[in-house]
Amino acid sequence: MVFGNMGNDCATGVAFTRDPSTGTNEFYGEFLVNAQGEDVVAGIRTPQELTIKARKSHGSELPSLEEVMPSIFRELLSVRSQLETHYKDMQDIEFTIQQGKLYMLQTRNGKRTAPAALQIAVDMAKEGLITKAQALMSLKPDLIDQLLHPTLDPKAKKDVIAKGLPASPGAAGGKVVFSADEAVRRSKDGDKVILVRIETSPDDIHGLHAAEGVLTTRGGMTSHAAVVARGMGRPCVAGAGGITVDYAAAKLTVGSVTVTEGQILTIDGSTGEVMVGEVPTVPPQLSGSFGTIMEWADEVRDMKVRANAETPADARQAKEFGAEGIGLVRTEHMFFEGQRIVAMRQMILATDENDRRQALEKLLVMQRDDITELFKIMDGNPVTVRLLDPPLHEFIPHTEAEMASVAKAAGVPLDRVRRRAAELQEANPMLGHRGCRLAITYPEICE
Repeated sequence: MVFGNMGNDCATGVAFTRDPSTGTNEFYGEFLVNAQGEDVVAGIRTPQELTIKARKSHGSELPSLEEVMPSIFRELLSVRSQLETHYKDMQDIEFTIQQGKLYMLQTRNGKRTAPAALQIAVDMAKEGLITKAQALMSLKPDLIDQLLHPTLDPKAKKDVIAKGLPASPGAAGGKVVFSADEAVRRSKDGDKVILVRIETSPDDIHGLHAAEGVLTTRGGMTSHAAVVARGMGRPCVAGAGGITVDYAAAKLTVGSVTVTEGQILTIDGSTGEVMVGEVPTVPPQLSGSFGTIMEWADEVRDMKVRANAETPADARQAKEFGAEGIGLVRTEHMFFEGQRIVAMRQMILATDENDRRQALEKLLVMQRDDITELFKIMDGNPVTVRLLDPPLHEFIPHTEAEMASVAKAAGVPLDRVRRRAAELQEANPMLGHRGCRLAITYPEICE
């Protein structure tokens, strides 16, 4: 045993060999004179900084380890260098000083933010500690995905009230709304909104576009909300079962906490956390170490990267991110918005081939324009277009009010919509009436 609390020539501390928030190559940590390790982590005393630079930048009056025990500090710096050279990674270390002698208690690979992980990988490769290939392999793919979206400010306080599935990465805050129409109305007024639904359907697509992020109490990582949000680059927390939504009263409850329409919520689609109030976010930085890592990846990869995209906006963004073509244009995704979904439903609700062909004529014009635009944007890069593969049930609503609205818009009796919804209900959507099976029943669709 060694003791850090035997007098003023003793101390205990915790440190990271680099800054775990930013990744900068600076010794980062805290210590306490005449204390045990518990005292540092329990927060019962105000700790002191390790370096003079950190003390000055944090405006601390308490002297740093560099000032109190300069020879021990130099020894600790030497150990820091030795550990990184050996483990070839940023280390999280604990140490005790007993009567003027330094003892190392433990070391382990330190936890870090996504930006810090990138910075550390790039710096260590440039310092010669690791190779470029090792730097690339040290980074998890989902970490890169996180960096393409706004993230929560790591220094900000957050009041987490619930947790769901991290369905689409990124963080967003805004006023709570419980309907797609309200999301559109408020966003037109300049408000940032979070759309909260028990579950979403294609009818909510305009609300998903208008919202900063989406929160559902049902559904999983492959639910409608999750898939559409990921496609749009919107943060999504799905299946937050601890939340109860009351549409009529326009409120949600979690235990003793109630959030009404118009109040602020923040969601983190990378962790699944739901927070009351606005938590500051940090915008994505796609230059600097991110750019370096992507250049290094280009040097060693032997696969080309194509995007999933079906709208001109998605295609442009994919090209900006470096996609070398579109691997899959899911043509049914072109018909979720505005007048497009009306024509799509007209086609689904048609009772004979003639009515179906009239609706298909409308869809053809929209599709031809979109695909022409995709080819122009991709400028000679390959574009793979999949024939219409619509899970028809996703285009027909299920609530009585929504069915009435569709019947009115399509100019058909409500009974027909009800009957069609029942006919299209699928036990297994992946094996439903779509793709080649749809083409056998209605060859004019593929035509």
